This record gives sequence, structure tokens and C-alpha cells, in this order.
Amino acid sequence: MTDEKFPPDPDEGLEDVPQFPPLDEERVPQFEDTPLTRGEYIAALAHFYRAEMHRALIWRTRLDTTTNWAIVSTLAILTASLNSPQYATEGILLGMFANMVFLAIEARRFRFFDVWRARVRMIEENFYGGILRRDQVSPYESWGVKVAEDLLRPKFHMTRMQAIRARLGRNFLFIFAFLLLAYLGHRIWPLAPDRFLAEVSNVPPWLPDLIVGMLYLFLLGIMAFTPRVLAPEIAYWPHPEKSGEDMSRLDV
Repeated sequence: MTDEKFPPDPDEGLEDVPQFPPLDEERVPQFEDTPLTRGEYIAALAHFYRAEMHRALIWRTRLDTTTNWAIVSTLAILTASLNSPQYATEGILLGMFANMVFLAIEARRFRFFDVWRARVRMIEENFYGGILRRDQVSPYESWGVKVAEDLLRPKFHMTRMQAIRARLGRNFLFIFAFLLLAYLGHRIWPLAPDRFLAEVSNVPPWLPDLIVGMLYLFLLGIMAFTPRVLAPEIAYWPHPEKSGEDMSRLDV
């Protein structure tokens, strides 16, 4: 009688091999209880870095768009003022307040851009910097915990006035200076008699000068008394308790 051969049991000898991922009583995989390997950690962080970099680039592009709006609108208003010099005062004042609106929009966008930029800089400094140096000791201890807290409870790292000062000093200072020169040139050497609010009676002729003076004093006050925005790795992470204003639910 020949011995009958059976195929080997695939589960034989696997009783002591740990299940991956572990299963609960209902045989449901428990991925959260499984520690990440080094390769999984690096892969996840690389994808996270790419996503944060993409966000920062998108908001950086939106900043350029707002600046382009301001430049184009300023040139259009000045061109119209030269074509109708009797209404140049109204046109230049309109250009100044239009640029104030553009400045406020760009400051808001800069605050969002700064959120993603801060995370990108933290990863670059403490993760990729260590890889390139062949030194895995991060310059900032517990940097991953700080980034995780910022993900769970996102915050703006600068106030609205700080953002306005940053964008004013970067771009809009030159636009407002150009408008001021155009306004002074029109008031000193007008190309035509000024008809500022000619249809409205009892308007003093010094009213536009007062409006322009108050506007530019406000801008100078922002530049003089608002704290300067520092780089993210210097300003935000070492002092998380002073990280700025919380994001509102409408802005997230």
C-alpha cells in the first residue's frame, strides 16, 4: 500500500508568527496600533512636505496676482487723470484707496502663505537638513510635535497689521510713493483748474490734502510702530505660546 501524499498546510508552523496588522476580537485590522517603520515614516513625511510646498506655492502665486492688480489699476487711474486733469484729484484719491483695498487683500493672503511656509521651513531645517548633513540630530527638539500641534490647531503666526507692514514694505510702498508724487505734482503744477467735488457746495479746497495726509500718516505709523515679521524658524516655533492669532473657522 502506497503512502498518500497531501499538499502542505499553508498555515502549518505559523501559529507563533505575529499578525500584521494586529486584529481585534472581530478580526478587524488595527492599523493605529502598528508602529511605523523608518521607511514608512520617511515616505509619509516626503508626501507631506510636497503637499505643504504646493500649498505655499499656490498662495505665493496669489500674492503676485494681487500686486499685478494694484500696478495695473494704478497705471489706468493715472492715465485717466492725465486725460481729464480737472478731475485728477478724485482719480488719484481713488487710486490710493483702491490700493489700500489691494493691500488688505494681499496681507490676508500673506498670512495664509506664511502658515504653509512655516511648516515647510520646519521640515527643511530639521528633517532634510539632517539627511543632507548625515546627522539625524535635529536643531530644534520636538519639532515634529510642534508641526503636529499646528496641524491639529492651525494658527496664523502673524497679526493682520504685521502682514500689512510686510506687504507694504515689500511692494506697496513704491506704489503709494508713486501716487503721492503724482498727487503733489498735480496740486503744485495743475494741468487744468481743479474741479474736486464741484457739484457739492461748501467743500473746502484743503479737504483732499487732509485726506491724503491722514492716509500717509497711517501708512507711516504702520511701518514705524508695527513689529517686523521675522523668518518662521526664528519667530514662530521657539515661542509657540506667542504664535499669533487663531484662524477663524471661516478662514480654515
